[in-house]
Amino acid sequence: MSEHPIIGVIGGSGLYSMAGLSNIQEHQPSTPFGETSTPIIVGVLEGKKVAFLSRHGIGHTINPSKVNYRANIYALKALGVKWILSVSACGSLQEEYAPGHIVVPDQVFDHTKNRTYTFFDEGPVVHVGVADPFCEKLSGQLYKAIKDTGVTVHQGGTSITIEGPRFSTKGESRIYRSWGLSLINMTSSPEAFLAREAEMCYAVMNHVTDYDVWHETEEPVSVEQLIDTLMKNTEVAQDAIRNLVAAFNPEEECEHHDALASALITDPSRISPEQLKRLSLLVGKYYK
Repeated sequence: MSEHPIIGVIGGSGLYSMAGLSNIQEHQPSTPFGETSTPIIVGVLEGKKVAFLSRHGIGHTINPSKVNYRANIYALKALGVKWILSVSACGSLQEEYAPGHIVVPDQVFDHTKNRTYTFFDEGPVVHVGVADPFCEKLSGQLYKAIKDTGVTVHQGGTSITIEGPRFSTKGESRIYRSWGLSLINMTSSPEAFLAREAEMCYAVMNHVTDYDVWHETEEPVSVEQLIDTLMKNTEVAQDAIRNLVAAFNPEEECEHHDALASALITDPSRISPEQLKRLSLLVGKYYK
């Protein structure tokens, strides 16, 4: 068994309350970016270590804009995680993605306003490539793992991340549809971009809870509707995670594990020892 968790799962606190998860331990890695949303739960599933982190805190106490995304991703990196699975609720912007369905998107459109998007805001300057923000390899394995549960799952589509915490107006929702976007949520950005900066593979299991507010024959999105669908889908998410872990090769590698190799632009002589110390987990292998 690998010394490190092979996959980190970011989602709700109920995800790790599943049959078959054993040897559970709680970890609270320190980070240069503050505290994580919750301690990280590490357990053994299908003979492999898996890490779980509740994005919005125990009892869902943290607004999407206030989630410490940098601390969460950094802490998983510190535990040795290379692959991240995000489990989140979303609204549908297209008829074919019905409530109760699951979507594994391949693109994200960032429409947030008040978040910190990079680990490198204080230098060095890093221009990481995110043309394909979700890992194709992990997304493909995730799609198969979900499909094997028997639920309706779609592969591909573009998810727009809005700031929240409010839901959209009808005008906004109709505009997003006219742009050809597929889904709407509040958490994929900056999570996906930070994962790429941390040289970690990232994929999303989006649970469709509603038709946002654009659909004329459906009730507008509500908290009750969202919670009801998520509760029903928790078991499906757990089964999919179990399938993914069972089939996963801990020795798997991906090009995203070296995403910073061509992204660092600052002259090494201009990077202070303090900066290097603060970010050594992320860039240490490039500044020896």
